[in-house]
Order: sequence, then structure tokens, then C-alpha cells
Amino acid sequence: MNRQLCVIVAAGALLTLSSCGKKLGQFNSDYFTVNPNPLEVVGEKVPATVTARVPAKFFVKNAEVTVTPYLVYNGTESASQAYSFQGEKVRGNAPVVSYEHGGTLTIPVSYNYTPEMAQSVLELAFNVRQGNKQYVLPRVKVANGVITTAAMADAAGVTPALAADAFQRIINEKYAADIMFLINQANIRAGELKTDAMLELQKEIREANAAENRRIEEINISSYASPDGGYDLNRRLAENREQNTDAYLRNQLKKDKITEFGELTSQFTAEDWEGFQELVSKSNIQDKELILSVLSMYKDPEEREREIRNLSNIFEQLADNILPQLRYSRITASVNVIGKSDEEINNLFDTNPSALNVDEILYAATLTDDNARRMAIYSKATELFPNDYRTWNDLGLTQYVAGDYKNAAANFNKAARLAPANGEPQMNLGLIELLNKNYSKANQLFGSAAGVSELNDALGVYYLKQGDNAAAVRAFGDSKSNNAALAQILTKDYSKAKSTLAAINNPDANTFYLMAILGARTGNQQMLNTNLRQAVRLDSSLAAKAAKDLEFADFSLPF
Repeated sequence: MNRQLCVIVAAGALLTLSSCGKKLGQFNSDYFTVNPNPLEVVGEKVPATVTARVPAKFFVKNAEVTVTPYLVYNGTESASQAYSFQGEKVRGNAPVVSYEHGGTLTIPVSYNYTPEMAQSVLELAFNVRQGNKQYVLPRVKVANGVITTAAMADAAGVTPALAADAFQRIINEKYAADIMFLINQANIRAGELKTDAMLELQKEIREANAAENRRIEEINISSYASPDGGYDLNRRLAENREQNTDAYLRNQLKKDKITEFGELTSQFTAEDWEGFQELVSKSNIQDKELILSVLSMYKDPEEREREIRNLSNIFEQLADNILPQLRYSRITASVNVIGKSDEEINNLFDTNPSALNVDEILYAATLTDDNARRMAIYSKATELFPNDYRTWNDLGLTQYVAGDYKNAAANFNKAARLAPANGEPQMNLGLIELLNKNYSKANQLFGSAAGVSELNDALGVYYLKQGDNAAAVRAFGDSKSNNAALAQILTKDYSKAKSTLAAINNPDANTFYLMAILGARTGNQQMLNTNLRQAVRLDSSLAAKAAKDLEFADFSLPF
């Protein structure tokens, strides 16, 4: 080997030794990018991805670096999972970074959100091991602050499920009695006017006429002939039965001095094939399937009757058991029962609540928007009707709205014990679990509340807390609430969010604050100012929140 070659080899060896033996240089903030920057709350986490682009000739071959991302805020810091990377000469399982070419490293970070993180910095700490040596490199700041808008998702803003009253102002009742006729006759026999059903009908009509809270809306007569014999004969029979029944009824009403009975209507059916088919299908006649098949095969009434008569043995059973039941007139009285007025119900609750039934007292609570009065009404309902789950559930609802979650939970549990199959208490207990961040239990309870109308809003908040904003939007549907608008903001559907917020019936401070965020995200300073002023007017604490909120970092605030 000549002298020149020896010099080249020695120089190469020296270079190799120097790349392995020298300490790792300081990392530069320019090596790192963070997505997103600033960080953002997703559900109840603060996730991000740090990407490092290590330059060539930087990462020495025998170095192993452990990177720990710290979110530093309010005099404290939270560590995310540490990640390690190594040079080419290190024996290990960490990703390798080339000395000659450098490389790209990905470091996922995630923190459990706390409100103080709004003002924070993301720093990377570096611990280096080279052989038997360990040392620490200076930290590098790579991101500033956290956008906390997603943290505004609020289970307290969901209205619990109401177990509704069944109060009806007008309840329609129908009373009916039949007058039976002999074959080929239309005269009303005296005994048919003294049956238990007819006497009861007459009594109900008289009592409805006399009662102040009952009104006869209509009396109807439907007369029939059985579908045996010729059509013309049956038609005359049915019509005569109708006329005779009508005459009897009008005479009876006159006798009872009943003049207000709504409308008296009547009609007849010449051959009652529908009634015939129904009676046959419910009968014990051995060959009823054969009869029903004949009915389906022939549409012409005369053909039907002829074919059924051809079944002589069967026809005898029909003549004895079925056809006599189709020779009748039915009188039906339609009576409306008029319930208590709103004023009467309110007055009775104030003076004599025990005079109200359970549905009336539950209905009374819907006549006010004052949560304190509703709470008082439901509380009295639990005293008067302690075995009705609705009273406990709805009392819990008012306590939940008032922020008394402990007592609300106790009453939701009482309701669930009384009616374990009903969905409203299950959904409401799910809201309690949602407030307590027991998300798995909340989801389980929501699954037991299928069909409850308020469930979609509860599920929407659940999905927001899980960070699944798209699922939250689907769950909310057309709901007009702060939470629904928040989901739309987080999915960047700003136009829909604006419409949702504008449609909220009783906007609160958070409604206007979200509208101010929309103003910031759409570059509308006037919209931001107007709504932020109103939000602070309703809740002065929002001024301090807005001052730290990175949503407004590029705007001057109106206070």
C-alpha cells in the first residue's frame, strides 16, 4: 500500500470513529412540524402528530434517543408516551435514522384534556444514550396552545326524557247495542228492546245528555241482512230494518226528552258478506276453509250463495250458527267526555291536588315554564301516586335541569325500579353516567332507551365526548341545540351551525359564544363582536374564557 492510499484509509477510519464517538447535537425547532398547530380538543383528549425531519449528518450512528412530548401549562406539565429512535450502530428495536441521509420520524401525542391547557406549549424532551454515556439535550418548543371548542359539549344541556301524561281534553266513548231480527222479517220484537245491552245503551245516552261534561256527538244505525236468499229480498229487508230501527230510536229519544244528540245517521247493507266471512273464520265449523275458499273464488253474491247452498251439509251448519247473527240493526252512540280546562287543573292543584288524577297532575306540570313550579307539581305527584314511575322520573327531570344531579339520579333510579322496561328512566340514568364520564355505562343505558324521543340529543353528546363528531351530527339530526350546533362547527358545516343556533328557542350565553366562534371561523369581526358581547352580558365569566380562547387569537375582542 502506498503512502497516499494509507492516508485516505486512515482519514476514512477517523471520520467513521468521529461519527460514532461525538455527542449528538441539539435538535432545532425547525426540524419539527405539528398537526394540528395549535392543538385541538377531540372528545376529551388532546391528540396531535409531531413529524421530525432529521437532516443528514446529524443522527450519530451509536446514539439512541428517547423523545418525551410534554404539554406545559399553568406551572405544571403532562407527559405523553415516550418514543425512541436509534442510529445505525445500535442494537435495538427502535426505528433507525440514517447518519448519511437523515430521516423522517413520526411521534403521536395525546393528553387527557383539562381546561388549563388552553394556554400551553408543546415541548419535546430528549434523553440520549451513547454506549455507557447518557445525557439530556435541551427541550424544543414545537406548538403553542390548545383550541378547546370541542370541550363545550355538555351533557347538562340535554333535556332528560319526560315520561308523558296521557291527559286528553276530549275522550270519545262509544256505546252500542244490537236488535236481532228473525229470518225474512223486519219488525222489532218487544224482547229485543229489553236486552241488557239495549237497556245499558239507553241508560248511557240519558246520562250523557244529563251530564255537563259529556256531549252526544252522533248516533248511528247500521242495518244488515244475511246473504242467503235473493238480493232484492235482502235489500228490502235490510232497508226496512233500518227504517224501523230509526223510527224506534227517534221515538225513544223524544220519550227521554233528548234533543241534543249531534247527528242521527243510518245506512243498510243488503247482504253482509264481510260479516259472514268474519264469523265463519272465527267459528268451529269443520269445513270452514272450504267455505272461505268459495268466498274467494266467486265475486258475484248470487253465485256465492248458490255455491254455498250446494254444500248442503255445510249450509245447515251455516243456517243454524252463522246466518242468524247477520240479521240485525246496530245502534252506536258516540259520546265525548269533556275533561277539565287548563284553568280548572291549575286551580285544583293549588287548592285541592288530591282531586286530580295522575294524568291530570302530570299534565298540570306542562302548563308552566317555571322549573320550580314544575318541580313542586311532580313532587306532589310522587306523594299522591308513588307507584307511578312517571312521577319519579319527571321529578328527577326538573332536578336535573336545576343542576341537582344527586337527587335527580335517586329519582331516576326509583322510576327504573318501578318500570324497568320503560326507556325514559334508562336514558336519564345514562345522562347521569355521561356527566360522571362513565361512558361505557352511559352507552349501555342508552341502548335500553330505544324509541325515546329525547335519546338522539343524548347520543349526540355521547359521540362528541368520544371524539366522533360525524356520528354526533347524524345523531342530532335536526335538533336545535347548542350541542347540535357544536357538532356542526367541529365538522366545519358553518352554514348549518349558524341556522341551528338561530333556531334555538331560548338562547343562552353559550349559544351566543358559539355564534361568536362562527364569526371568528368565517372571518366576520362584526358577528364575533355582537355575539361575544351578548354572551358576556349573560355570563360575565366568558370574558376571561374568550381572552384565552385561541379561536379569537387573530381578532381584537370587543371588551
